[in-house]
Amino acid sequence: MSSFTTQDSATRISVGDAITPEDLSSSGAAADEKTARYALILGDDSLILAQRLGHWISRAPELEEDIALGNIALDLLGHARFFLTYAGTAWGKTEDDLAYFRDEEEFRSARLVEQENGDFAKTIARQLIFSFYSHELYSRLVDSADETLAAVAEKALKEVAYHQDHAAQWLLRLAGGTEESQRRMQAGLESVWAYVQELFYDAEPTAELAEAGIAVLPSSLRESVMERLTGIIEQAGLRVPEIKGAFGADRSGRFSEQRGFILAEMQVLARQHPGASW
Repeated sequence: MSSFTTQDSATRISVGDAITPEDLSSSGAAADEKTARYALILGDDSLILAQRLGHWISRAPELEEDIALGNIALDLLGHARFFLTYAGTAWGKTEDDLAYFRDEEEFRSARLVEQENGDFAKTIARQLIFSFYSHELYSRLVDSADETLAAVAEKALKEVAYHQDHAAQWLLRLAGGTEESQRRMQAGLESVWAYVQELFYDAEPTAELAEAGIAVLPSSLRESVMERLTGIIEQAGLRVPEIKGAFGADRSGRFSEQRGFILAEMQVLARQHPGASW
């Protein structure tokens, strides 16, 4: 079983459902700067999508989905906490420092996860793409030479398996429902498809870390993820969108249309009352 460890310490924490970011902090695990930057990419994706999904609470089309989407959001928030906690060890920062006190341009989330929820079908389309991508990512990251990243991936993979099944089942259900639900599901896919290719951009320092066996090169995921997405979309009787990728797919944050609005809501309380606790 993977475990949290440091290169300088024999302290180990086995991974299990009870492991928390606080356990990671106390383990003494420390990331170098390049690994921390990679962990930020992973953490930012999960954090921003968790924030988006949180908007569905009390608004989902049925009570069961209210709970399901809320639980998925909590899973993603948990993944973000692990990655941001680990990233923070390189700079002496906490997960809260990185979540609440970085500016918009400092985040490296993919624009897919930043897109507005839209109707339920659009949210499912976004979930389908991201969950299939993250499942493939974590399936490979469990073999990372960095034991902390491998341990977090092992824990996250179990939860993401449910996320992709949830999205796939709703895709099939909506596509096989009424003409209107099928139309909306197709429209949902087309509304977010321009942001798919950004997931496979090899942002720095990922390529260098992948060479060292620490990171997973995003471009190496493209073929398998797209093959699986194409399969489930065609199984649903829908069309795989033929839409060019959006301009600026480099994870630099320069071309994000939505991030500032998300962060303004997410960070306002912490910035108004820095250092507050309750």
